[in-house]
Amino acid sequence: MQKSKDMGSSIIHTQQLHAAMADTMIEHMCLLDIDSEPAVSRNTGIICTIGPASREVPMAKEMIKAGMNIARMNFSHGTHEYHAATIKNIREATESYGPGSVEYRPVAIALDTKGPEIRTGLIKGSGTAEVELKKGETIKITLDDQFMEKCDEKTLWLDYKNIPKVVQTGSHIYIDDGLISLKVKEIGNDYIMCEIENGGMLGSKKGVNLPGAAVDLPALSEKDIQDLQFGLEQDVDMVFASFIRKAADVEAVRKVLGEKGKDIKIISKLENHEGVRRFDEILEASDGIMVARGDLGIEIPTEKVFLAQKMMTGRCLRVGKPIICATQVCINHNHRIHTNLKTFLQTSNNAFFPSDVGKHDQEAPQGRLPLEATRTQHMIAREAEAAMFHRQMFEELRRTSHLTRDPTESVAIGAVEASFKCCASAIIVLTKTGRSAQMLSRYKPRAPILAVTRCGQTARQSHLWRGIYPIMYTKPANDVWAEDVDLRVNFALEVGKHRKFFKSGDVAIVVTGWRPGTGYTNTMRVVLVP
Repeated sequence: MQKSKDMGSSIIHTQQLHAAMADTMIEHMCLLDIDSEPAVSRNTGIICTIGPASREVPMAKEMIKAGMNIARMNFSHGTHEYHAATIKNIREATESYGPGSVEYRPVAIALDTKGPEIRTGLIKGSGTAEVELKKGETIKITLDDQFMEKCDEKTLWLDYKNIPKVVQTGSHIYIDDGLISLKVKEIGNDYIMCEIENGGMLGSKKGVNLPGAAVDLPALSEKDIQDLQFGLEQDVDMVFASFIRKAADVEAVRKVLGEKGKDIKIISKLENHEGVRRFDEILEASDGIMVARGDLGIEIPTEKVFLAQKMMTGRCLRVGKPIICATQVCINHNHRIHTNLKTFLQTSNNAFFPSDVGKHDQEAPQGRLPLEATRTQHMIAREAEAAMFHRQMFEELRRTSHLTRDPTESVAIGAVEASFKCCASAIIVLTKTGRSAQMLSRYKPRAPILAVTRCGQTARQSHLWRGIYPIMYTKPANDVWAEDVDLRVNFALEVGKHRKFFKSGDVAIVVTGWRPGTGYTNTMRVVLVP
């Protein structure tokens, strides 16, 4: 134990450092300490869904301060005018921190498509009305459009005309995130008779899941195409593509974005059994993956969701693409908000790790606990990260990676290994496209990666990769390139000190290129923080 006390780093008494120096996984687990302080930095990004309670500038500013990295616009709801105003507010809140200052935190804008969803109609002509579905009673699912706005406890309209052809007698229909379940008893040409297996209060326009059914909806609806074109006009940074079942679905999104949107990152949401089965082709076509645990838990047996998540996480780690975990930090299965969030932490730690990013859905838009949910996710991520056996992860990633002549990847591997050897408090990298920072993130260092860039889109999209802290450098390029390098590195040291990532005397790794431009990263040096 004594050797760690002599290393002079500010993280000695934090981040479960004694456990981190273990030789085996069992020893690592034995050395985990509940009194160990987590690091100041958080390596896992946070996505917040923006809704009525979090869309105004003052609240958005507070959420950025609390840890929001990516603002998600849910296009299942709201008009283009509504979303345009929300995006404008998020950007205003972001810019209020002063681009180019040590306080500035780039926030990405994500467009989440509605996707090929199946929804119920209006309850008794009202968007707010509810009816109670009672267990054991019979309900008729109808496709007759005269019931579109006249649903009640006896008759329920669905917007999916092909449902009689894809369900079978005995199969299940889940409504409202699985809170209500129906069992198919009889199938007609334009109706289905069902027994209510699990009842509850049903509102209007709720989502419907048909586990095991070969749903033949198109990958993109007309609404999705219009929404993506709107996203292009708004310069969104990434698209969360809903209900992706195969690689062709991803290509359909890419085709709509076209040449103008070629730099927009496409994150495929895995929400059904077919998507999990065809995961490899989806991963190859995508820029990243989101595990939508809620919908997945309806489409496949609940007890198998963690297996699907582990498999997808492992395959993303292997190829170096971001993996996002979508979960609800503080909403239980009855959709009640936990007022004491700390009581709910233990069920959430494993949900987010070792993901690159965590997303929470309901808390921010519903308006009850937007700030508390973000702060809670921040705390969960820091504790979970500190308890990860980084050395073993790095060794396995290095062993499974192919031989490479790519200088950027070789330097990234060397920089991450050096960061372990000297217990570096941070890795500083200068990047234009973000690739050098992403390569460092791929090998999962313990130390945060401070990525200095002049490109706003690169800074915002960097939040998709674990451990990257984008730093916007807004000063014009110095005529003497070597001096410009030093100025950017010094600014990163200033930002790191300000955010308490490290202090004077700590060790930092600096990764740079040997000449101006993209693709020349080949230099690593170890520096003492002045």
